[in-house]
Parts: sequence; C-alpha cells; structure tokens
Amino acid sequence: MRDGKEVLDGSLISSRSMNKASSRTESARSRHDARVVAQTPIDASLHVAFESSEKRFDYSSSIEFNVSNSRDSNVVPGETISAYLQKMQRGSLVQSFGCLIAFDRESFAVIAFSENAAEMLELAPLAVPNIEQQEALSFGMDVRSLFRTPGAAAIQKAAGFAESNLLNPILVHSKTCGKPFYAILHRVDVGLVIDLEPVDKDDVPSSAAGALYSYKLAAKAISRLQALPSGNISLLCDVLVREVRELTGYDRVMVYKFHEDEHGEVIAEWRKPDVEPYLGLHYPSTDIPQASRFLFMKNKVRMICDCLAAPVKVVQDVSLAQPLSLGGSTLRAPHGCHAQYMANMGSIASLVMSATINEESEEVKSDPLWGQKLWGLVVCHHRSPRFIPFPLRYACEFLVQVFCVQLNKELELAAQTKEKHILQIQTMLCDMILRESPMGIITQSPNVMDLVKCDGAALYYKNEFSLLGVTPTKEQLKHVTQWLLEYHSNSTGLSTDSLLEAGYPRATELGDAVCGMAAVRISSTDFLFWFRSHTAKEIKWGGAKHDPVDKDDGRRMHPRSSFSVFLEMVKRRSAPWDDMEMDAIHSLQLILRGSLQDDTRNSLRSEVVADDSKRIVSVPEDNKVLQTVGELQTVTSEIVRLIQTAAVPIFAVDASGCISGWNAKAAEITGLSSEQAVGSPLVHLVMDEAIDVVKRILSLGLQGIEEKNVEIKFKTYGPQEKNGPVVIVVNACCSRDINESIIGICFFGDDVTAQKMISDKYTKLEGDYSGIVRSPCPLIPPIFITNEVGICVEWNDAMEKLSGSNREAAVGNMLVGEVFTVEDFGCRVKDHDTLIRLRILLNQVMVGENVDKISFGFFDKDDRCIDALLSANARTDSEGRIKGAICFLHVASTELQYALQRQKFSEQAAANSVKTLSYVKIHIGSPICGMITTRYLMEKSGLSSKQRELVRTRELCEDQMAKIIDDCDISAIEEGYLILDACEFNLGEALDAVMSQVMSLSNDRQVQVIHDPPCEIPPMHLMGDHLRLQQALADFLSNAVRFAPVSEGSSVVLSVLPRKEQFGENIQLVHLEFRITHPAPGIPQDLIQEMFHHSSGMSREGLGLYISHKLIKIMNGTVQYLRCEETSAFLVNVEFPLVN
Repeated sequence: MRDGKEVLDGSLISSRSMNKASSRTESARSRHDARVVAQTPIDASLHVAFESSEKRFDYSSSIEFNVSNSRDSNVVPGETISAYLQKMQRGSLVQSFGCLIAFDRESFAVIAFSENAAEMLELAPLAVPNIEQQEALSFGMDVRSLFRTPGAAAIQKAAGFAESNLLNPILVHSKTCGKPFYAILHRVDVGLVIDLEPVDKDDVPSSAAGALYSYKLAAKAISRLQALPSGNISLLCDVLVREVRELTGYDRVMVYKFHEDEHGEVIAEWRKPDVEPYLGLHYPSTDIPQASRFLFMKNKVRMICDCLAAPVKVVQDVSLAQPLSLGGSTLRAPHGCHAQYMANMGSIASLVMSATINEESEEVKSDPLWGQKLWGLVVCHHRSPRFIPFPLRYACEFLVQVFCVQLNKELELAAQTKEKHILQIQTMLCDMILRESPMGIITQSPNVMDLVKCDGAALYYKNEFSLLGVTPTKEQLKHVTQWLLEYHSNSTGLSTDSLLEAGYPRATELGDAVCGMAAVRISSTDFLFWFRSHTAKEIKWGGAKHDPVDKDDGRRMHPRSSFSVFLEMVKRRSAPWDDMEMDAIHSLQLILRGSLQDDTRNSLRSEVVADDSKRIVSVPEDNKVLQTVGELQTVTSEIVRLIQTAAVPIFAVDASGCISGWNAKAAEITGLSSEQAVGSPLVHLVMDEAIDVVKRILSLGLQGIEEKNVEIKFKTYGPQEKNGPVVIVVNACCSRDINESIIGICFFGDDVTAQKMISDKYTKLEGDYSGIVRSPCPLIPPIFITNEVGICVEWNDAMEKLSGSNREAAVGNMLVGEVFTVEDFGCRVKDHDTLIRLRILLNQVMVGENVDKISFGFFDKDDRCIDALLSANARTDSEGRIKGAICFLHVASTELQYALQRQKFSEQAAANSVKTLSYVKIHIGSPICGMITTRYLMEKSGLSSKQRELVRTRELCEDQMAKIIDDCDISAIEEGYLILDACEFNLGEALDAVMSQVMSLSNDRQVQVIHDPPCEIPPMHLMGDHLRLQQALADFLSNAVRFAPVSEGSSVVLSVLPRKEQFGENIQLVHLEFRITHPAPGIPQDLIQEMFHHSSGMSREGLGLYISHKLIKIMNGTVQYLRCEETSAFLVNVEFPLVN
C-alpha cells in the first residue's frame, strides 16, 4: 500500500495528487515515459521466457506473472534488458528475399554483408561457391565495384547526402550478371547500409530518379482520402484500410490504435470473407513491445515476406565493436516470438506502417522524432508469402502520411469540441453554485456527471451523501472518505484508474462496478466524487468465438489469447482520467472551495454573498444596453481596422454599384486612393473586357447569389499606371441590414497579376518561358519548375535572390531530397511536415488536380528563415499532356521574416553548443590516454597495497570520465534505450571512487563527507554498469556538498543498506539503498523539479541531476528526494545480481 509514505518532491505514476500543476502535453509525455520504463523489463522478461521455453511457451500465464511481478519490485536484471534491446536492434539476421551490404561512408570499403549477398548478386560461378565467393565479396573491397557504373555513381552521390534515404530507391545492376536491384540506403553509426531487393526484369522502370513514381501509384487513394468530410475518424480509418488493400492485395488490413495506457485496439478492418475478424479486439501493451514501437518510429514501414523462411546471418568485419544496427533496415528479420505469433494466427506475410501524430511542445530538439507520437499502426496480413516492391511500399507510406495529416486535424477538432462541451457545462455548473447551494450540481440538470465521462458521482457535504448513477453505497463511501482523510490528508484530491492499485484496502468489496475514482476536496471535510466502472464492460468485439464458453488455447500466442489476457488485466481497472478532464474537475473544485467557507465564518459570508447578489440584480437595464452598444462599437472598430490593414485587396459597393469601401491594399496595387475610389461606379474602374463580368456579379449579388473565384482586370492610376492593368481574383459576399435585406456587396480579392502575366505568356510562347521567368522585373515572383519525374529544370533570378542558391546548384537535381531537404545542404525546409506538404502538392499537380496554396518555410544560405505561400500549376505540352509543374512563391511580411530570423539565431546558438561539445570530446581523448599510461607505469613500479588501492580508485575515475564522454546520445538516456554495460565490479571500490570525486569540493567548502559502509559492502562483487552508477552517485553527492551550509560541524553522510534476495538456486539479487543525508534546507526546489522534469533553459546542475536520475531509472532503480525539518536526503534504490 502507498499510504503513509514520506513526502516526496517526485511524483507517483499510477495515482496523482490534484495539486500538481503542469501542462497537458508535458504531463502526458511524462506518463508515457514512465510507462515505457516500466514495460521494457516486462518485454525483456517475456522474451527470455519464450527463448528458453523450447516451444512450450505459456503465453497467458507468462504475461500475468511478469506484469504482476513488475508491480511488486524490479526483478529483471539490467543485463537481461540490455541483451534484449541489443537483440531487437542488432540481431544480425535478415530476411532472405534480399541481401544486405554495409560500407564505410568515407572509403566505401565493405564492412559487413549478409551471407546470401554473393549468391544473389551472382558474383561468382555457382560451381565453386565457397572459394570464389570469398574472393568476389570480402571485407575492405570497394562497394562501388559490385555494380555497374550508373548504379555505382548513384550510390556515391547518395552517400554524400546527410539524408540519403530521400533518394531511395536507387536502381542498380549487378556488375557480373546485370541483374537489377532496388538499393535502399540508410545511415548507421559505423557507415551506410544498402538493402538490395531484386526487381522483376519486366517491372524495371525507365527511370529511378526520385519518388514521384511511387506517389503516382497512390494519387487516387490520396484524393479519395482528402475528399472525406471532417469530423469522422472512424470513416477516415475505414477508407484507409480499403485503399491500402487496393494497393497491396493483402488478405487483411487493419488500423491498430494505441490507447493512453499503451494497450492496443483494432478500430478498422478490411478482410476477405473467409478470414477471421479481429475488429474490436483489444491487446495488452506487451503484445507490441516498447522496443518495437521505438523502431517503428525510426523506420515507418516494416515488411515480413515469409515468417517461416529461415533468416540469413549478417557477417561483419572484426574491427566493428558491436553487431551492426539493423533498426533502419527493410530486411531486418523478425525475432522468434513475433514469427511464432504470426504463424499461430495463420499469417505468413505482413506489412506494417506506423501512424504518427504531432505533440505540442515548447521545447525544440534536433531529434526529428521529437514532437511526434506513435498513434497507431496500419497492419496488413496475408496467409501465404507475399512481396511488395519498394516503390509500392513507398506509395503506401506516403498514403499513411497523408492519413496522419488528416488525423491530426480530426484529433485537434475532437479535442476542441470536447473542451467546448466541458466549458459549457462548467459555466452552467458555476452558475448553479453561485446562485444556489452546492446541492444543485447533483440534483439539477446538467449535473457533475455531464462534466466528464463517468458512471456515477457523489457529493459529501455537511455529513450527508448525495448519489448519482453507479456509486458505492453510503456506508462504503463513508469509509472511502475516511481513507482519503487519513492517508491523503496532504493533498487536495486523488485520481486513479484502479482503487485496488492506489492502495484502498476495501477495493475488492466495491466489485467491478467501481474501479476508477476522481475525488476532490471542496472544504476541510467535504468531497466531490466521480466513479468509473471497469474497462472490460465497454469493450465490444466484432469478431466471433469470444464467448466464455468457447475454449481457445490461451497458452498459445494468438490475438484471441491476447484479448483474453487484456480482459483479465483490466477487470479491476477503469478508463484513465485524461488531462482535459482533470483540468475541468480541478477548475470546478476551485470554484466550490471559493464559494464554501468553514462553519465558523459561514453566517457572515452568507450575508456578504446575499448583499452582492442584490447589487448585481439591481443594475439598471439602461446600463446593460449602453454596455452592449459600447462592446458592439469596439468590435466594429476592430473589424474595420483589420479590413483596412489586410494584406489582400478588399472593397465594397452599395446597392447602386458604387464603391463604398476601398482598403489600403486595393489602393496600393491600383494606385487609386480611397478618397478617389469611394463614390465611383465599379464598372468605371475595370478594363472594358471586364465590364460585363462585373455587371453580372453585381446583378447576382443583389439577388443573394455570391460568385466565387472570379477574375477581374482593374485599371491602374498614378505611379502604377506604367505597369499596366492588375488582375484580381475576387469572392463576393452580400452585405445585409438587420432585416436581412441586401444593401451591398463586399469583395475579397487576391492579386494574381504576376502569375497571370507569366501564365499567359507561357501559353502563347508554347514553352519558351525562360526569358520571362528569369526576368529581373520586380513583378516576377520567385519561381521554380520541375519535369514529370520531379527534377528541377528552372530556378529563376528571384528564386536565386530569395534562397541564396544559384541556378546551377538547383537545376538537374531532384526537387524533393536534393534541392529542398531537411538536412544542411540545398534549401533546408523548416521541418519534415513541410517536405510532405510539398510532395503532396507536386503529386496533385502531376495528376491534373487543382491545388490550393500551402504554407512553405525554408532557410536561405545565410540561415535566415523564409516563410512563404507556395502555389503550383501543371506544365503541359502542345497536346495537353502534363510534363511537369511550375511553382510560385509568395513571400511573407518583413515582420514575420524578422521574427523567424530571431528564432533561427536561437537554434544556431544551440548548434554551436553541439559543435563545442564535439570539439571537447575529440581533444580530451589525448590527456585521458596520458593519464592511463601514467597509471600503468605506476602499477609496474612496486607499490604498497594502500598505494595500489589509490591507483585502482584513479582507474575507476578515468573509466567513468571516458564513459561520460562516449555517452553523446542524450536522447537514448532520456528515452530509456541506453544500452548498459554488464560486467563484474567490486562495490567497495566503486564507492571509494565516488568519495574521491567530492573530496576537493568538500575541502574547499569545509564540509565533512562521512562514509562508513557495513562490513559486507567492501568485498561485495556485483554484476552491472558500475561506471554509470558511480556517475549518478557522485553527482548526487557533489550537489549535496555544494548546497550544504558552511558552518562548524557541517557534514554530509553517504550510507548504503544492502538486502539480498534469492531467486531459484543460482541467482541472488542485492537490493541497495543509498541515502545521501545533508543539512536542511538542502537542494533548491527548482533544481529538484529539473531533476524530475526536463525543460528548456534548465541549469547545468539541473541537467546533471536529470541525467543522473534517468541513468538510475534505466537501471530499473528509483530516485527520491526527502525533506525533513533538520535534514534532507537523496534516496537511491537500485539492484544488481550478486557474483558468487
């Protein structure tokens, strides 16, 4: 039970106090991170259980055992988790439908290859495979020598780009046999990896330049997806599975959604009639391990051609320190557990695509995955082996990306709708509270059950209970209230999805009807409750054979087994309370607390409230009218100001057709001032050929028919007259009086003069557009043009000036991936979504669709951010066939450019910090080598035993420093995927190294550091990552010394309490509790917050504490900070296997 715990500066995961304030996004991300850390040991344990089962794996009982154990203690050794994560990403096995070759990015020397590579490339005669193939493909040879010249040149070019995957696939041919392959490249820590997939000779494309070929395959599907009405996520998912099935031909296609608690659900499905339905199935979070989810974020498409086929081993050069990373490989073989799962459900082949959504965050990180969340998966199953060529897989990936863009909009709309509903109910409940007693929010409609989704609610007020819906009995509620007052007296409330796990001793007496509870205190003794029943009652499976009497072998890994396990796991758990709901509950709590007073002041407060009510009621009606009129005047003035300063031309006419309004933009582009325009007939201001069009618009407008997208050519005056007429595309909007009578028409326009000028001349000259496009005329906007395969064929002068990239660098390269990129070459776009929007735009133009302008941001050569609107039109030949796209950029205002430039400076400062860190990492290596050499010489010079102990302590400190320098991947530490070392170490020596690191600071501050370990500690040998343990403990200890008050007798105490636990006959775990006690007030509160919650702009000390805290969590340990009246303490709990 969690009751009676010391007050912590950290927070509990499964039940949170209501007086914690943080943003919804950061709160959700923190809970997700905690779940990842908690589930990874369970995933590792299940993997070990399967690997050691020898085909006798009991699936259901293994999940239940491991999940239940994980709640009690951390029983999975660190080396088990490390080995599991290593095998998931670096398993050294690939699928046999292709072959793999890895090479060094500088020398192009081969460093690894799959054992089937030489045979698949036919590098040697089949008659003598063993000897010849070794000579034909070996470590150190130039990878370019394996392919014919065009393919070798393309690989060399791709290797020079930071994001080489944008150029995938590259068509190559084996040098010896001419066999065609798709080469799919991606970067790893030691070089580049090429996945080679055979291409059918009948399907070899005439050109492999770019990915537009792939996008064309999905063009119709994308159009149908984008044409769907908004507000229906279910329809969006249903259409997606049908379109993916049409593209791929799989027997089953599903949309699989991850819920807030990480469990999954099939929410959409297309299947053949003879395939068992899975629609509505829920799966426990263990069915898709966290490590697999992380890989889905890195590699968005995962294909398994034949789960029963034997995998192929990857051999590598002995100089590589660890197995080759296959996380980004299209060929990575499925691990045994997943292959067995597929076989059990009758699926031999699969294709899985990740669906990600955006997460709002004030932090900016260089990791492209930061700010993205894995929402779900699109999963395809087939009952026989099936291979999907890479271009078609790429088309499916693009389709899913478009789905994700639509999904983001739908989720935002749903969140806004929910928030609007909550605000409406909140307002009505607040009105009830202010007008009447709190009982109104229970007895009237709407009531508190309408505020958030729940099954019941209760109010405990003045020793009386009022109940609504499904709730505990009054006697049970009385005990719940007493429990809250006794064990949660220091908080203002409690929310949990499981009263049993929250520690309520009588939770089982409440049954399945009451599992989750949100309770808030509205006075010293009064409470408001919301209750939820168990999750399983809301689950409806559309499949067959889910009745309890139907017996399925629960020991086998199968979707129905997973469903049964899930139902068992959620029997005592409700749906979680989301952040928006808790915000609503918290707001209502604050209003109630403000309106209710203690009994000692109740009478006086009632008089004041009554007096205020009278004053409010007696406000004269005339004052209300005047107030309303004043508000209307303010709103009207603001609207007029916005119209006048708008960046587009806006003008209005009265019922007689005369100008009644003419904004500044209209005056600017025509040269006719507002004073001159107002009162003039509109037909006098347009060119002769536009008069009939204007008359028609006015006539229809006065009848209530509003014309849209009508092109009108206006005359120009004064300084603009020399530039000729301007072309404005207008939309009409009827103006009405209070009686709904039409009194005029307002026109909202868009100046398309420049585009119209270029389009007209381009058509007349039949493609001889070069002189116009490159004209230095200021009316010519920035323009770039592509051919039918996406290669840039024009880059005009205005585009050169705007981007800083010259024409020669752009023309001849792929527009997406080489000209516009997400890396530091070419024109770097703002983010990956911008590149996706550009791909969608080009794809739509290439298939003849009309497109709208899109927002488009990129950085010029001076790293200034250019924010613009991008429009595109199709280029056609004399026969009307589309042969490319012509794109126009409309540059944003100077003020916006300046603001974005300031943002870029901040990002540049962060990049410089990274460069500085890289410099330090490179050059600090030499001094460390010198220290190691000096220590080695000292060891050879005949030292005493005491001197040898000091040298050993120095060695551990040197190793720790080298490890810190090597840990450059901070994201791996933050996300919990850092691979820990597992080696034998002496705990006493490690603690001596920790103590030595604070001695200098201790002497400077005159603070004594005391460490008197139990006699069993110095000789104790454990297995684990002692260097990272040293790092974390030394950081905690040095901060304790740094913030200890300088006074006589001031001291910091490092104590350690070991506890041994036996597992089986041969395994013994040692639980270690490190306590670093120091005088109050201790570490500043803001540093403790930074230790538990990462934020932008955090201090160096806070960052160090944050990293140390994360390292302990990766070791399956915990960190707490305790405050008492006279002392404070770090409390670190961690465990290691004991070495006999």
